[in-house]
Amino acid sequence: MVFMLYPMQFESILKERIWGGQKLNTLLNKPITSEITGESWELSTVKGDISIVANGENKGMPLTEVIEAAPEAILGKSVHQRFGTDFPLLFKYLDAREDLSIQVHPNDALAKKRHNSFGKTEMWYVMQADPNARIIVGFKEKSSPEQYLTSLKDNSIISILDTIEAKKGDVFFLETGTVHAIGAGLVIAEIQQTSDITYRIYDFDRKDANGNTRELHVDLALDAINYDVVQTQKQYARTPNQSNPVVDCPYFTTNFIPLDGKKQVAQDGDSFRVFMCTEGSFSLDTGNGHYEYSTGDTVLLPAAIESYTMEGKATILEIYIS
Repeated sequence: MVFMLYPMQFESILKERIWGGQKLNTLLNKPITSEITGESWELSTVKGDISIVANGENKGMPLTEVIEAAPEAILGKSVHQRFGTDFPLLFKYLDAREDLSIQVHPNDALAKKRHNSFGKTEMWYVMQADPNARIIVGFKEKSSPEQYLTSLKDNSIISILDTIEAKKGDVFFLETGTVHAIGAGLVIAEIQQTSDITYRIYDFDRKDANGNTRELHVDLALDAINYDVVQTQKQYARTPNQSNPVVDCPYFTTNFIPLDGKKQVAQDGDSFRVFMCTEGSFSLDTGNGHYEYSTGDTVLLPAAIESYTMEGKATILEIYIS
């Protein structure tokens, strides 16, 4: 197989979830086959869920093989030095028809010790929100392991957690240890470390189609939780045709691009770029090819492509590692 460098899209890895719905199809044009599709994994190297190239000369190649073929050209000089051939991020779209479980993710040290995995720092960009849709993020007031356990026993966990109304365009940054839940009526673009480690602590006592409740991880979560009050919502500029900073953390940098016309870009080759088109449509011109994208598309731009032109009318998340 001939290996080429160009902007790559990947086959959606669709996940049924008890809380999922159909908006991944109606809003994002994902080829769902279930009425409870909750997630579309867009770029993944999680074991058992490796993304497959969907376009161009590398079509059919797993992302892991793409990286192995040209690690520095794909990942970038700096990212390759830091992570070897591991792809350190996971990109998803989520449709919450119902509330997700209340959960928490461990930090790097705990995840490594228990699961030989990265931790799971993540961010959410709200693509669509029904009226009064809400999220749960952290505690209203400083809490403790004792209060956490007591609130689960007497079914009052919701009362000690902070609830925020979520609107289209809102961004929430969740460091590991933040207790959280995406509420019903939200479609989210999610950027996170490559990890599928989740400690579920409360699931509203609901049952699946077979009458079974889902497993809880109350004890595992005990020393993973940050019991302090946290500030998760991010404010950001929306200057047209600019990369407006949204999140800059050790694991990823995310910018917001309100594209309205043309934007020419030159960069240093230190990191790959991922673009998530959250609304509208745009094109990428690399000099060697012209590529078209629309709402719900996710594209991996190899680091070796150091100059390109973006054109169209769209809102775009730009993600890389700095």
